[in-house]
Amino acid sequence: MNSDVKIKCRNLWKIFGADPESFMQKYKGNPSPQDLSNEKYIGAVQDVSFDVHAGEILIIMGLSGSGKSTLIRCITRLNDPTTGKIDYEGKDLLEATAEELIELRRHKMGMVFQSFGLLPHRDVLSNVAFPLEVQGLKKPEREAKAREMIELVGLQGRESYFPRELSGGQQQRVGIARSLAVGPDVWFLDEPFSALDPLIRAEMQDEFIRLQKLLKKTIVFITHDFEEAVKLADRIGIMKDGRMVQLDTPEQIVLHPANEYVAEFSRNAPHERIVTVRAIMQPIEHEISAENGIDAGALIGKVAKKVLDASEPLPVIENEKVVGTVDRKAMMDSLFGQDE
Repeated sequence: MNSDVKIKCRNLWKIFGADPESFMQKYKGNPSPQDLSNEKYIGAVQDVSFDVHAGEILIIMGLSGSGKSTLIRCITRLNDPTTGKIDYEGKDLLEATAEELIELRRHKMGMVFQSFGLLPHRDVLSNVAFPLEVQGLKKPEREAKAREMIELVGLQGRESYFPRELSGGQQQRVGIARSLAVGPDVWFLDEPFSALDPLIRAEMQDEFIRLQKLLKKTIVFITHDFEEAVKLADRIGIMKDGRMVQLDTPEQIVLHPANEYVAEFSRNAPHERIVTVRAIMQPIEHEISAENGIDAGALIGKVAKKVLDASEPLPVIENEKVVGTVDRKAMMDSLFGQDE
């Protein structure tokens, strides 16, 4: 993951009520849950701070009403935060003018939402080209770019179809192609696959992974589905009651949940597809050979058979050096849980 920070959010609050600004001033910018309740305000986003790194997929998740969708709308300023700071490439978005925001959304930000939002009277080509038309590109140029995006998402041959002639998955591909047509630096997706049937949803997740390997976008993705999150994310932020309760890699969230709320999300998580050998290895007690070694970064599901078939602990290799060992018990505990 690139360490460059693309977006920096600090102390974001989004309060709904009679006079949110005065309310925040009264409590010096940090009201308690009891203060909110007493004065009948809703803290949809409460004192949230985090960074989004260039090239990463950051997934924000939580149950319905946790504040995840409000948060992404604050970052894009579809809803203005009540207080806080959003730094985008060194510029405070909360200080941006309406004209500057329009330019950012036209040229720097791509957005995909749960409702596909396609224009029913336009065909696929025209739908994908629409944001380029808004930018003022001439028809040959915007259609050439649109065809490129249509091919990228696997819809070539359907350029003249109308949305009503497409399946749900195909409609979402059109939405994805349209959002990518402007060449966005940052891609925001709010529950983009949740309206799809499970099989189509899995197909779209795989397509999303394929596109990210090609395009290497900076992505903020909202979901309520932990399985989807661990499949797609570099890091996951889990929200509850407007607050970010944990932000970490899928592996760390599964192995070290911050509280019972997070633990409940990850309780049935597929460890074999999340946990690496590095996380379960034991330290070296004496010098051993690297023969028959296992990569420290390998997922345990990929190497479980090799470890379970071995009569002795196997060396774990990182940067061509033995950094630990892994044995049958550690593998069994990680896959199936430790004995009570």
